Amino acid sequence: MPVDEVPALGLPAAGPGEVRSFSALVRRAARAAGDAPAVIAGGTRLSWAEVDERVDRAAAGYRALGLAPGDRAAVQLGNTVDWVVAVMGALRAGLVVVPVNTAYTDPEVTHLLTDSGARLLVVGAERAELAGVPVSVGPPTSADPAPADPDDPDALALLAYTSGTTGRPRGAMLTHAALLANQQQLLALDPPPVRTGDRVLLVLPLFHVYGFNSGWGLVAETAACAVLVEEFDPVATLRLMAAEEVTAVPGAPPMYAAWLAVADAEGDAVLRRGFAAVRTASCGAAPMSGALFHAMRSRAAVTVWEGYGLTEAAPVLSSTLATGRAKPECIGGPLPGVELALRDTAGGPTAGPDPGSRVRGDVFGDPFADDDADGDEAGEICARGPNLFSGYWPDGSDGPDTDGWLLTGDIAYRDADGDLKLVDRRRDLVLVSGFNVYPGEVERVLDEHPGVAESAVIGVPDPRTGEAVHAVVVRAAGAEEVTEAALREHAARSLARFKVPVGVHFVPELPHSLAGKVSRARLRELGLERAAAAAADEEATGA
Repeated sequence: MPVDEVPALGLPAAGPGEVRSFSALVRRAARAAGDAPAVIAGGTRLSWAEVDERVDRAAAGYRALGLAPGDRAAVQLGNTVDWVVAVMGALRAGLVVVPVNTAYTDPEVTHLLTDSGARLLVVGAERAELAGVPVSVGPPTSADPAPADPDDPDALALLAYTSGTTGRPRGAMLTHAALLANQQQLLALDPPPVRTGDRVLLVLPLFHVYGFNSGWGLVAETAACAVLVEEFDPVATLRLMAAEEVTAVPGAPPMYAAWLAVADAEGDAVLRRGFAAVRTASCGAAPMSGALFHAMRSRAAVTVWEGYGLTEAAPVLSSTLATGRAKPECIGGPLPGVELALRDTAGGPTAGPDPGSRVRGDVFGDPFADDDADGDEAGEICARGPNLFSGYWPDGSDGPDTDGWLLTGDIAYRDADGDLKLVDRRRDLVLVSGFNVYPGEVERVLDEHPGVAESAVIGVPDPRTGEAVHAVVVRAAGAEEVTEAALREHAARSLARFKVPVGVHFVPELPHSLAGKVSRARLRELGLERAAAAAADEEATGA
């Protein structure tokens, strides 16, 4: 069944002449279910009609400030009602939203503002303007007539900054059409992750495209209800889930690990009460371990459905919901309307993209697929679908090729059931709680310290965040007094906390390839050995 024929569970399907922009989802929900609960945030409860009214005032407020369609508005807010109003109001005004991580430091925010050319920064507390960009505390408001929702689905809606090959975050250009397409692809699953009437726990940060579209986007599309959590406290969140009878939980591995830790301390009953009404629990942003999957199934009586995606895909590409086979360490199959292929990599399963290699014929779901392809042969995941981005800001560079294929840089293979299993994540990127950390960005900050001659950054396994940032440093001549604590303090002044190295290892020199590049493979071996040794020491000390 074509994606645009899939009904949105009680609401008209998005299609020509109907919903043509992300902000129009709120208008449609208000007309179809105006009195239904839309947002629960602490003591605040709003219906869809009330949300729509606030979005109108915010859209008028942006226009009153002189912002015109196509202008960029940066929003640095947590999971609050203000985020909903600020973002949806900006989209209704025809603006392009630039979500900003709430943990970002001023240098990081400055890069996003200057690179995007943002004309306004919306924040949660009083602060001075940054990089010459005016600041609004909370969404601007005006009693002027609100503009109509944009009518061009191909217009840019979101500049989602993600780490790129240059080592600095790049703005992935996502149109209204791409965001809406991924919602319809997800709703075509059986069962869909969100239904009308659901109460959806939104702990995932809304500034991340996973929380933005797979969380809030599906809530707005189905006129469900968002239960917003600004600060994740696993104990308080479990109580909230029980009190509000949460039915859908989009999550990430660290969340599930934290909830299980609560059960370790307080007993499984508290875990089961929190998940008692949950119909669908999903997981993305980072691979989920088999131990975590089995623990949630046995102790919370919940099956967690795992998926895979990337910012450039708005964001979901595959899910175990697509195959109906929930199993650990598996990302299932492509969503309806998404094509996936495994691309041969000349250098083996961990090699990077090779422009000379070809896309194999084993496109998932393709009736002309090569059934004789080796099921356990790894290749780079390539994707094609209407949910893909339009390239990186500002010129659309490095987007899908002329045939619509996007090379993800992630390596996977097909298991005996034909399901996808990831072998490795993107080359060099460190995935901390689902957030990309590009080593070059951290290295550049470390190298600014006068006591550092050269540095290299890798990821090491971390039971809480999946991976953690680890730095290997060569001290500058005469700088023997430079310590790990000093470098971490230096990095924290310019980097978000999740990017700051959790450990610094000093070496006389870094290993280099014949081309003069640092050999990250050898550094990873060093980091893994050191992490394992530290874990063993900690266990011995605890014993």
